[in-house]
Amino acid sequence: MIAALQSPGVQIVLASASTARARILRDAGLAVTVRPAPIDEAAVKDAIRAGSGDMAAGDVAVILAQAKAVSASEADPTALVVGADQVLSLDDRIFDKPSSMDEARETLVVLRGRTHQLHTAVACARGGDVVWHHQSEASLTMRDFSNEFLGRYLAAAGETVLASVGAYQLEGPGAHLFSKVDGDYFTVLGLPLLPLLEYLRTERILVT
Repeated sequence: MIAALQSPGVQIVLASASTARARILRDAGLAVTVRPAPIDEAAVKDAIRAGSGDMAAGDVAVILAQAKAVSASEADPTALVVGADQVLSLDDRIFDKPSSMDEARETLVVLRGRTHQLHTAVACARGGDVVWHHQSEASLTMRDFSNEFLGRYLAAAGETVLASVGAYQLEGPGAHLFSKVDGDYFTVLGLPLLPLLEYLRTERILVT
């Protein structure tokens, strides 16, 4: 399938440690080399908050995606590097990934019974320069689930919840948390796939 869809001689690098993003690209038939960018996301967010505390969540996601793509492309200037990031917001609050199961529980208690937004950005870079980016948003409404359900969910999902800013993976047990999802499925998973594929076609990296 890869040979049929992807033009020969073009290396695509994913500057992310996310197994979900790598799986999305590979399932779409792309030959991808995973090379996580050495970006301190927390430090970047702190710098953004210090410089412009009212920056929109979508803009934060774009900055992080571009930083990842640029960093990895400087180390491999001949490759097309894909960077991506996702930011969760509720009202005016931007959430970070939980660092422990206790923090995951706290996040889910805050999100329970409410509608939050996922802002997902993807960027491509070559030779240290951003050549394209896209940002999209999805709205997700969590059920007002019981404390017993919450405990059972965390026990079932385990530490995989720590890999997601919202302490869930919609493609797994996290689906039980929600009553409604508005938006593109791939945006929720952390990589707006269809706009990225369209860009790769315009660049003749994929067969049109």
